[in-house]
Amino acid sequence: MPPSRKTHLRLTPSFIQTSPRSGYNNIDKMASKGKEAESSKDATPTNPRGIPYAPFVDKVEDYVTTRDDVEPTLRSFQEMISKYQFMEMNLQKRMGGLKDKIPDIQKTLDSVKFLKLRKDDDEAIDTTFELNDTLYSKAKIPATEEVYIWLGANVMLSYPIDEAETLLSSKLSTAKTSLSNCEEDLDFLREQITTMEVAIARVYNWEVVQKRKDKAEEEQEKKKSKSQGD
Repeated sequence: MPPSRKTHLRLTPSFIQTSPRSGYNNIDKMASKGKEAESSKDATPTNPRGIPYAPFVDKVEDYVTTRDDVEPTLRSFQEMISKYQFMEMNLQKRMGGLKDKIPDIQKTLDSVKFLKLRKDDDEAIDTTFELNDTLYSKAKIPATEEVYIWLGANVMLSYPIDEAETLLSSKLSTAKTSLSNCEEDLDFLREQITTMEVAIARVYNWEVVQKRKDKAEEEQEKKKSKSQGD
């Protein structure tokens, strides 16, 4: 009998679902507070994946007008830092997943390309396949025109070799792009965290200066009252 042209070949799961805005929180309100005087209609700028820029505190007076405003402003800034740090943690997890998946997709794609080169050969391919982390078994793979790819969630679909190669190439490109975006977003988030830390320091320093001014004014008033009493 001639060898079968269809082979049930279990390949590494190769689908990666990515959502650029996954895990991102909207922190536009505080970011736009200091710019309301300039334009109440301007939307808070974001990076290409929708992460808001941190407000750059050039003039502290745009955010606080009295010492009573300092505590809620500092609290709001700290909340923004916490949200940026939460995004940073989620991105690091996504990057870890992508770094694990990309080699798997590449290995699967290489297997499909190899089968494509051998699909017209009459001789079966001697190979070994992994049963678990430390156990392998020998097998013979006849010439094939079709492969089966695990999509996840116990779902497996058959694809002609050419379609499988196109699909896996697309998924590999998407995964690499997602990884690059994650790296870019991580750098962006760290910059925003630094910006917010500088903003907190400026508001705090403004409060220290105001305390000194208030204390100086109180002492001046006391001296004035004392001189009038004399």
